[in-house]
Amino acid sequence: MNEKFQYETLSNYTAKTFLWMFAGLLVTFGVSLAAYASNLGFYLLRSSFAFFGLAILEIVLVMALVSRLHSMSVSSARGLFFVYAAVNGLVFSSYLWLYGMGDVLMAFGAAALYFGVMAAYGYLTKRDLTSWRTPLMVGLIVLMIVSVIGMFFMSGSSILFSILGIVIFSCYTAYDTQKIKALYFAYAGNEAMAKKASIYAALQLYLDFINLFLYLLRIFSRSRD
Repeated sequence: MNEKFQYETLSNYTAKTFLWMFAGLLVTFGVSLAAYASNLGFYLLRSSFAFFGLAILEIVLVMALVSRLHSMSVSSARGLFFVYAAVNGLVFSSYLWLYGMGDVLMAFGAAALYFGVMAAYGYLTKRDLTSWRTPLMVGLIVLMIVSVIGMFFMSGSSILFSILGIVIFSCYTAYDTQKIKALYFAYAGNEAMAKKASIYAALQLYLDFINLFLYLLRIFSRSRD
């Protein structure tokens, strides 16, 4: 009976984590649509200073949430998460101008499919996915290096790196979904920390989805060129 109770509690914890993640996505796409309708996204697309300023702010917000997770309150963790999601929405409004609503919707649908399949695998599989950590980290570093190089040099093989990005963040989705279980058991005796860990896990899943979306968007946009 105790095992059944723990399983149901874990299910609820996982469900709430995904709800926070989905709430973050709603904020992002809500803000992006509002900014797009007000032409703010077009301004951001034209102003590299404003665009990179928002990008730096995003990094600062994520670092603040991750580095101060243990010391901040639950409400502060949630607040930072939603502020980050809103700032990301401003950035995304420029993508609506750059790529068009059609490509954005197709990329969103494809990202939802990839994310859903891999999240289900990560939750249901009996396989320990912690062995994926090092290969995924190496792959992420490679993607970051390629992204920096791509800012200065155009590459005809960029679509291959987009495919690599999709593979890496699909695997990260499964890995981060399974990690929710580890966070649940690690903080089972600390309600406040468990809630903050849920927000942290929601942020990781949010980033997995966003990166899947961006790499798919690049592929869809290039297929129209």
